[in-house]
Amino acid sequence: MAAEIGQLALVLAFVLVGVQSVAPFWGAARRDAALMGLGRATALLQLLFVTLAFGALAAGFVGKDFSIALVAQHSNTAQPAIYRFAATWGSHEGSMLLWVLILALQGGAVALFGGRLRETLQARVLGVQGIIGFAFLGFLLFTSNPFLRLFPIPIDGTELNPLLQDPGLVFHPPMLYLGYVGFSSAFSFAMAGLIEGHVDAGWARWIRPFVLSSWICLTAGITMGSIWAYYTLGWGGWWFWDPVENASLMPWLMGTALLHSSIALERRGALISWTILLAILTFSLSLIGTFLVRSGVLTSVHAFAVDPGRGIYILGIIALATGTALGMFAWRAPAMRTGALFQPLSREGGLAVNNLFLMAATATVFLGTFYPVFVEIAGGHSISVGRPYYELTFVPVVVPLLILVSFGPVLNWKRNVAREVLMRLRWPLIVSGLALVLGILAFGIGQVLAAAGLALGFLLIAGAIAIPARYWKISSSLGGNLGRFLRATPLAVWGMTAAHAGLGVTAIGVTAVTAWQSNKILEMKVGQSVELAGAQYTLNSVGDVVGPNYKAAQARFTVTSHAGSRTLVSERRLFPASQTTTTQAGIGTGLLGNVYVSIGEQNADGALVVRIWDHPLVDWIWGGGFLMVLGGALSLSDRRFRVGAARPAARTQAAKASA
Repeated sequence: MAAEIGQLALVLAFVLVGVQSVAPFWGAARRDAALMGLGRATALLQLLFVTLAFGALAAGFVGKDFSIALVAQHSNTAQPAIYRFAATWGSHEGSMLLWVLILALQGGAVALFGGRLRETLQARVLGVQGIIGFAFLGFLLFTSNPFLRLFPIPIDGTELNPLLQDPGLVFHPPMLYLGYVGFSSAFSFAMAGLIEGHVDAGWARWIRPFVLSSWICLTAGITMGSIWAYYTLGWGGWWFWDPVENASLMPWLMGTALLHSSIALERRGALISWTILLAILTFSLSLIGTFLVRSGVLTSVHAFAVDPGRGIYILGIIALATGTALGMFAWRAPAMRTGALFQPLSREGGLAVNNLFLMAATATVFLGTFYPVFVEIAGGHSISVGRPYYELTFVPVVVPLLILVSFGPVLNWKRNVAREVLMRLRWPLIVSGLALVLGILAFGIGQVLAAAGLALGFLLIAGAIAIPARYWKISSSLGGNLGRFLRATPLAVWGMTAAHAGLGVTAIGVTAVTAWQSNKILEMKVGQSVELAGAQYTLNSVGDVVGPNYKAAQARFTVTSHAGSRTLVSERRLFPASQTTTTQAGIGTGLLGNVYVSIGEQNADGALVVRIWDHPLVDWIWGGGFLMVLGGALSLSDRRFRVGAARPAARTQAAKASA
């Protein structure tokens, strides 16, 4: 029955989202409170039925209902229950159902919590969400139905891709999708604002929580994905510039620009056009990410499907959504001028420059991702774009951007004096300069770029600390004590401090592991030892182990260094159901870096292929990512950014009239 319940729920959701695509727009145009209320009701009912469909599919996986083709293709009886549940979104069809569920959650949130919005604005936001939902529910039902039956019913299923049988599958895709799809709300607000021809600080106040929550989830998802790839692929890397990795990075960069631009609009009524354009482009890039993993246009270890037909459908959605939005922007945005004046050296000016650099960084990633496609279409031959391209194009754009990050928060709104700005940052600049000098002295002039990277990280951290330091200086000058300072400083300030410091921590980690990592690939027999980066690796034993649905060759190593001894275990697993082999690395973590061992095949003479890495400060990369997530969460918890504008009197009167 699960398949029938899920199928019926999807059909009902499709009908409801069709109503949601029309009724709110009609109601807003006629100022009809009943039709606008119908839009809210259909958004909530659609959420209910999509949730029911998702629950039905999850029940099919957990309950081993192999009469559902998707369940039979991506799970089996030996698979642990947690991975059978996570397999709900471990396929193209299931992941699209998750995509639609999160889209429905966004519309439900606008309907449920948007009571203080202008009623016409809320209605149009829900209408745009409805159109997006109609397109993707149609895509799900007509090209990617997750509830197709299978006959005859197999006794056992096939298997979920063994690479996905990992805790990473439980957390990484949902968080990534909450970020990707969450930006649909910003897109819908932008379209609604363009339709109404009115965008102001109140609009920005409403869009900010949606943007911030999406940015938090996308940051967490990218960080989790990097960790997952690091320990489960056995190649010792944390970022590969894979097309689908890039597809998550591009909306993150654009979403970061959108988040900062919305602050300027909310606080000063400035950068209206910037904010609207960024909202459109951020969600468009999220749609492009959806296209990349489903079209087969680019090869990636992350791809869900390689069906060109499905890819063309999504490409049509992208073209229609982005083309319509940019057309509306070109038509309506020039008339939406702001009266907020500011000098170049100001917080507004800094945010505008920040946007330019972030857009340039996004453009370099976009070009590197799609250039192979353009070349293949034009000339018929294949090329690849890898790390050297991004080092030459992306890094030179990001470095000045990170320098500006420290200056932005100490700038005042409207105007500044250059000398005063430098005085506010004198201690961060001194700390950064000392880090540069000490780095050159410690590592030599040949490592000046690495020393500069460390100095940049310390500039970001010290610059972040300077943000609450300004508040402390003001508080102490007024006779306040530490307790009063902590209570009076807004959570958003602490959030900004944590996020910017996290960026600095990540920069230090990236610099260290890029400049000083070392590795060896060799054959070892039991009892043999090898040295790397001051540590001795000894292969103690090789044996066979049996897991819940796999067999593995397990190697145990002892790693001895000045910090003591530790045991690392690496496995090469064989999953009989799919005859797929995976590698589980043995990783020893530490504040100053990781030791990393992964094994390959064993030769006839008993020698084992072993890959050993030393990764200085690599955990700082992910620690900084989670610190940014914490900063976003602190900002989101600031009550000032969760309270909407007052309900307009016109809306109250309209409600009374309709009653």
